[in-house]
Amino acid sequence: MSHHVAVLKGGLSSEREVSLNTGKAVAQALKSKGYKVTEVDVDNNISAALTEIKPDVVFNALHGTYGEDGCIQGVLEFLRIPYTHSGVMASAVAMHKPTAKVLFESVGIKCAEGKVVTRQEAASGRVMEAPYVIKPIDEGSSVGVLIVLDGDEVNENDEGFPQGDNLLIEKYISGRELSVAVMEGKALGVVEIKPKDGFYDYRNKYTSGMTEYLIPAPVDEKIYKQALEMAEKADKILGCRGVSRADIRYGDDGKLYMLEVNTHPGMTSTSLVPKIAAKSGMDFENLVDRLVRIARCDIEA
Repeated sequence: MSHHVAVLKGGLSSEREVSLNTGKAVAQALKSKGYKVTEVDVDNNISAALTEIKPDVVFNALHGTYGEDGCIQGVLEFLRIPYTHSGVMASAVAMHKPTAKVLFESVGIKCAEGKVVTRQEAASGRVMEAPYVIKPIDEGSSVGVLIVLDGDEVNENDEGFPQGDNLLIEKYISGRELSVAVMEGKALGVVEIKPKDGFYDYRNKYTSGMTEYLIPAPVDEKIYKQALEMAEKADKILGCRGVSRADIRYGDDGKLYMLEVNTHPGMTSTSLVPKIAAKSGMDFENLVDRLVRIARCDIEA
């Protein structure tokens, strides 16, 4: 058993606050399991900090840029410190939505019709027949996601307009929101997400009481099974390890569409993976304990 765990949290991305909440919950859970825990708010000196701390393993509780895009994973590989969640390649590919879509479609996973355009093209409002979605190509937690409906005016100077020189445009799929947790390659269950107002944006994700979660998702048994299989297939083609979460749209046309796979899903009180894991019989403390026990580097020494 690795006794000393460094929990990496905070960081430099737009998802800093979410990561701080995840890190706090994870640290408390690991302490309850008897681990020595050092919480580290990540900055540019993370390599020196870890060299000084000398943990047996790192629990990666970072989200967004630098935390789930392969960057911190590369640092940990170089330092030879085993770490939780996916490695460099899987993290980088999953985070870059256009690349991930190519992989998904290569193994028959259906995705929403889409394309990458410049920021200026997206702001022109003539990129695709409405309704469609504009999103950053490499962000999580629904940061910067904009739904454009018929008659909407698109203005890149508006506060909610996504950031980035290049953006992903996807056809809006009218339907229901599903999410599947995958642990060590095996799907644990499907949740249906029902925001009380609007879509499942940053506010509805992280504000208690704003969203209803139905576990198991009340869908036809055939659709439920298809969602499990789709998530497992996506997890495998990306090369994920540990835990991942697939976000799927159940369209009004009766088809399932893969939106994205999160290789570093949140571990807060409102997060989906802990909810699904609990329903499958794995409480939060045992979930994070399991992730620590299977932590490793991708490159063998």
